[in-house]
Amino acid sequence: MSSAARVTLFEDIFEINALNPEGKKFERVNRLSAKGTTFDCDLLLDYNCQIYSLHEEEKMTLVLASTLNLDGSPDDHTSYNPAASFKNEPTLADNYEYVMHGRVFDVSYKKDGVVVIAISFGGLLCRLTGDQRHLSNILPDMRLFILIKKD
Repeated sequence: MSSAARVTLFEDIFEINALNPEGKKFERVNRLSAKGTTFDCDLLLDYNCQIYSLHEEEKMTLVLASTLNLDGSPDDHTSYNPAASFKNEPTLADNYEYVMHGRVFDVSYKKDGVVVIAISFGGLLCRLTGDQRHLSNILPDMRLFILIKKD
């Protein structure tokens, strides 16, 4: 098993359907609505649009990971160091353009095996809805990283 497989909780390519579908609420934040191309999940995601740019109809790879350590060793979630890559310490983040750290604050099970997962990234919210078979590795109160790159 590759080290990436050990740390990856979920991965899919999403096509962005809309930006700010309910109107823009904050100057530095966009909310995107997207659909997964492989697992057919629905995604609502807030992100800092001053430091990362996404557009409607673009595709992006999204990964949820338990750690950024390439060897799969657990992350203590207290000492994230984005400058680690400058010290010749490669991390999973090196392969992505936008990374946030957060906590799962709600997992709701709906009819027909659908699960809705809510994650907070320091106030920027994420809601991922899909078949629980594909999202079963994501648990309540779990701390995780979201990693994004454009395709």
